[in-house]
Amino acid sequence: VRLAAVAIGALAAGAAQAQTATVTTSCRQVVLMDADSQSFLFERNADELASPASTAKIMTAELLFRALRDGKVTLDQTYEISEKAWREGGAPSKGSSMFASLKSQVRIEDLIRGLLIDSGNDAAIAIAEGLSGTEEAFGEAMTRRARELGLKRSSFTNAWGRSDPKQKTSVREMAQLSAHVIQTYPDYYKYFGEKSFTWNKIAQQNRNPLLLMNIGADGLKTGNIDESGFALVGSAVENSQRLIVALNGCKTAGDRAEDARKLLLWGFRSLEPKSLFDAGETIGTVPVYGGAPHDVPVAASQKVKVFLPRGSGDRLQGKIVFDGPLVAPIRKGTVIARLRLTRGQALALDIPLEAKEDVAVGSLPRRALDAGIEFAGQMMRKYVLKK
Repeated sequence: VRLAAVAIGALAAGAAQAQTATVTTSCRQVVLMDADSQSFLFERNADELASPASTAKIMTAELLFRALRDGKVTLDQTYEISEKAWREGGAPSKGSSMFASLKSQVRIEDLIRGLLIDSGNDAAIAIAEGLSGTEEAFGEAMTRRARELGLKRSSFTNAWGRSDPKQKTSVREMAQLSAHVIQTYPDYYKYFGEKSFTWNKIAQQNRNPLLLMNIGADGLKTGNIDESGFALVGSAVENSQRLIVALNGCKTAGDRAEDARKLLLWGFRSLEPKSLFDAGETIGTVPVYGGAPHDVPVAASQKVKVFLPRGSGDRLQGKIVFDGPLVAPIRKGTVIARLRLTRGQALALDIPLEAKEDVAVGSLPRRALDAGIEFAGQMMRKYVLKK
């Protein structure tokens, strides 16, 4: 991995110490993110891996929403509640369930409500089997989809959040996944915010406590598993700004709800946006091996902004990060790097950067020169930097 420094200049920024002074949390893993800019406003052990419990159902929903958007399935189509779905996720399991009957055919729209409102494990398994044939195959599809979405560390093995040492996520990646779901599937995201659902004459309330707090919350999921504690991924909107909070490792359901509420209110009331670059504005350049030209300017497709505590005065540090060497040809619009901004020890922003122009393959002398430079660089990294 190559790193290139970006000159950002002095900005009023809040360091991690400033965060701690203004908001506290008892949960082990926490992140607060602005959904539009994907700027991180607060974090605590945000990259630590843990079991997601039932918040894994957000990824289950993503795969189903994608299939609906692409026309592969419809809301009126039905999936069967198999023996596995009924026994492991239904009434006999004594876990969270929509209480679908064995061998019954359930409309996909009802399965979505069972999944997201009731947190039904039977609904999750039925969706997994309906889309991929088996839950095991669906778990593999979940992990592949995570990589496609840029979630590099999350891995999944099952659709409903069953304890498994190979099923791990971080709160940072769960927040990023949730932002994707909200922005990509607005017609289906609404199901997360419905407050109750009745199936087989059994009425259940949505398990998300934020929906009852009158703070603009409109969705996502809770979870609880012995090995990692109580978890929640929630989102709220105030004055057209959407924040996403993700917590795990909370000791009680009350801690989970109160910490999420405090963080959302703190984010809305104590932070202000700082614009750094317009969409499409050149942020820096990245060298291209064997290219003509030798460097390509990069930019973000969205406006680059961060949210900072009001009245504080620390610096943001920025780097363009890319896997190198980048080899020509490169097409305009291709994502080739990421912009990472840090505030103290905390990651403030991590977004993709695109090439602003085409880079053709350079002349033979150009490629030979670049090969020599790359070889010299490899030797320096091998024999000098490792000593």
